[in-house]
Amino acid sequence: MELNEQHVRNAYAALATGEKAKIQEYWADDMIWLVPGHNIISGWKNNLDEFIEFMTTVGQLSDNSFQMVHSAIMTTGEYSADVSRNTGHRAGNPDKALDINVIHFLRWRDGKVIEGRGAIFADGTAEYDKFWSPV
Repeated sequence: MELNEQHVRNAYAALATGEKAKIQEYWADDMIWLVPGHNIISGWKNNLDEFIEFMTTVGQLSDNSFQMVHSAIMTTGEYSADVSRNTGHRAGNPDKALDINVIHFLRWRDGKVIEGRGAIFADGTAEYDKFWSPV
């Protein structure tokens, strides 16, 4: 299987369904993911179940307003990088908003993500930590 932009888009679309069987078509059970920052959702997610739990938490804390809009996806060999604008607001507080640019760096094996890392630039990291703070 040759990794390409459409395959990466399909992986994110599967993730957005929240359906584990669909997600498993593109995301390996033994995957790992590093969430950047110093906040309540940061840190390593050490398998698919932890990653899905993380995504569920993001949905709950953002009243399902969190969105990633991809502006570019690049692939080479077993790696992809996607540039996205991430937006949303905190549940119960629409004035607490997030609007940052992010790059996700993914490593693939047999058509599935096995490792991912997010990178946030400039003051976006501070905004990200503030957005996910408990208060």
